[in-house]
Amino acid sequence: MIELPIVDANNAKQRKPDWLRVKLPIGEEYKKVRQLVDQYKLHTICQSGNCPNMGECWGEGTATFMILGNVCTRSCSFCAVKTGRPTEYDIDEPRRVAEAVHLMQVKHAVITSVNRDELQDRGAEIWYQTVRLVKELSPKTTIETLIPDVKSTWSALERMIEGGQEVVSHNMETVKSLYRKIRPQAKYERSLEQIKRTKDYGKRTKSGIMLGLGETKSEVYEAMDDLVENGCDVLTLGQYLQPTKMHYDVVEFIHPDLFLHYKEVGMSKGFDVVESGPLVRSSYHAERHL
Repeated sequence: MIELPIVDANNAKQRKPDWLRVKLPIGEEYKKVRQLVDQYKLHTICQSGNCPNMGECWGEGTATFMILGNVCTRSCSFCAVKTGRPTEYDIDEPRRVAEAVHLMQVKHAVITSVNRDELQDRGAEIWYQTVRLVKELSPKTTIETLIPDVKSTWSALERMIEGGQEVVSHNMETVKSLYRKIRPQAKYERSLEQIKRTKDYGKRTKSGIMLGLGETKSEVYEAMDDLVENGCDVLTLGQYLQPTKMHYDVVEFIHPDLFLHYKEVGMSKGFDVVESGPLVRSSYHAERHL
């Protein structure tokens, strides 16, 4: 059994280790993306989720668009996106996203959304129209959609994923034992079933797990086995970072060597691709996951 160093986060108050340093968002490409996002009044998970890779990704002219507003009906303890009762339902949003992707000349677009549990179709029609219009305006652009939990509304899932995207992602976020603390309105088995149904539909499937929340190595291995068994093709593993003091504490900072070990284990278990590192996030290097 491998034993590698971890860093006790001391309730996230300790200084972050050197391997978690990120570049500041600067440069002309970053400014260009920021201008387009503002001009088309778009939301990005890069901003709403306080992503540490925003400087790098935006500097390369890419961004992960977040549709269906920026207020989520869920209250996950790890997420920086605002929780509440959404009022936004913008039927013009698909057009604006498609035009922005076209103007940015994006080769591989990533689209995600907040949870919209109050909507009967969970926002599926906006999802479908967004993917369809991106494909219509930018037929050479490949698309990954990072979709939320549809709460077993399988007709909504089918509508979300039939627009023509190449990759469909749904994040498990954490191991089974931590679901009640981290994802109180989600269910581990339900998310696995969503991935399986997506795979059965014929899509390339992807999921992500955050580490440093108090999970054990054996629990990470178990989650990998569950994902492979349910047809997951691509896995991302990254370090959880506390967005604000109001969110769940970082229990430990995982050493890069352990991330490398998890990558090797994941590949041996049957994933096509495993992205594993402290700064890896769902959409990080997403163009490689096709």
